[in-house]
Amino acid sequence: MNDKSTTIDKLAKSKLYQDYERAFTEMTQMPVTLRAVESWQLPHHGRRHENPFCALMAQRSRSCSACLQTQQRLTDGARSEAHSITCRHGLSDTAVPVKMGERPVGFLQTGQIFRRKPSMAQFERTVKLAEEWGVQVDRERLKETYFNTRVVSAKQHESVVNLLSIFAQHLSLLSNQIVIQEENSEMPVVSRAKEFIRQNQAEDLSLSKVAKAVNTSKFYFCKLFKKATGLNFTNYVSRVRVEKAKNLLLNPNLRISEIAYEVGFESLTHFNRVFKKITGESPTEYRGQLKCS
Repeated sequence: MNDKSTTIDKLAKSKLYQDYERAFTEMTQMPVTLRAVESWQLPHHGRRHENPFCALMAQRSRSCSACLQTQQRLTDGARSEAHSITCRHGLSDTAVPVKMGERPVGFLQTGQIFRRKPSMAQFERTVKLAEEWGVQVDRERLKETYFNTRVVSAKQHESVVNLLSIFAQHLSLLSNQIVIQEENSEMPVVSRAKEFIRQNQAEDLSLSKVAKAVNTSKFYFCKLFKKATGLNFTNYVSRVRVEKAKNLLLNPNLRISEIAYEVGFESLTHFNRVFKKITGESPTEYRGQLKCS
């Protein structure tokens, strides 16, 4: 339901992106992912050329949470230009913004590599961290995946970042084309209504309030909005809120009650009921299925 996520989904399905992803991974033997700005997931998990060491670390919630927090710091630093970050295990990831105008709508991301050869002392610190996080894996297996991680020289890394930056510019142009096409195909009053709902989803939204905001009658807006979206007003707002909640639920630092009020529900009971009706499971069940994928 999020407009930025929808744009990124369409970009990811485009032939341009799929051809690039295939060429990039075959050439570099590194993973590459196109992710939305608000995504709270490990970008490379389950993808081609995922680092086996990182896959092991993603098995436990504490290590997964630490990786997610590193990813958040990475994208926070990549909103205007390419940015790289090194995790506590010494591996590096790089993100490049894909923009719509001046606003980032997503990131091209690669990494899970060393930028300098790892040492045994560094590995011992990693073993200690893994034990603290409850990662149950054979020490030799951990050592094998750790020291088999690719080491990329400064010059090679610079070339990879340049490739990502050039392609991000191409995707930015394509994202603007997608938005223009969507705006031309959808009635302006519906587009304005969706934007108003998105910006005010945490507030008390009524059909009358939104109709007034887009300068049309309540009766006319009701019929027009349902025809354009396939949903009545109340169901559409609920789905917008639930989609936002799904992203927030992947953040282990937020309580479910906090999320319910953050996205606009007046009570936790109402939030639980609507969330389960739309997704088929409760917020607690949804969060419990976090696989870091």
